[in-house]
Amino acid sequence: MVKFSLVLLSLGLISACTSVSVEEYSTNQPAMDIREFFDGSLSAHGIVKNRSGKVIRYFNASIIASWDDGIGKLDETFYFDDGEQQRRIWTLQSDNSGNFTGTANDVIGSSKMNVSGNSLFMQYTLLIAYDEDTLDLQIDDRMYRVSDKVIINESTMSKWGFEVGQIILVIEKIS
Repeated sequence: MVKFSLVLLSLGLISACTSVSVEEYSTNQPAMDIREFFDGSLSAHGIVKNRSGKVIRYFNASIIASWDDGIGKLDETFYFDDGEQQRRIWTLQSDNSGNFTGTANDVIGSSKMNVSGNSLFMQYTLLIAYDEDTLDLQIDDRMYRVSDKVIINESTMSKWGFEVGQIILVIEKIS
């Protein structure tokens, strides 16, 4: 048992050391301007994969984004292929260094949003419905602005340090 624990600890330390930082994208364009991109109507289209990589859900989402006195609001409605609908409302606040902090109705605590070049990285704990109860998942969310109107978003979901799934989506600015 001790050997197994040491192997897991070693693997965790190795993977932690090899993670890409948002600063590696500092010169990439177009720049990730949160206030400019997340303002107006947006749509999102994506898939959810289980830990084996199998697509288990599809979804589309509408996002209404606005800013009032420097505070951003993203009102997201998700429409899943099985008929389920979910709503998440993010509140975004600048930390005056180019980064933001985000909170949402189904997020535990807050998420620091790190921006560099065309990229935005954030980590947070998402509370999801599961078997008539709730489950908290750690989300490693990475967004890459690939054009003036498109962001590609990849998220890794984990529980107790183990990857349990991924979300891949495209966000498109409509207006």
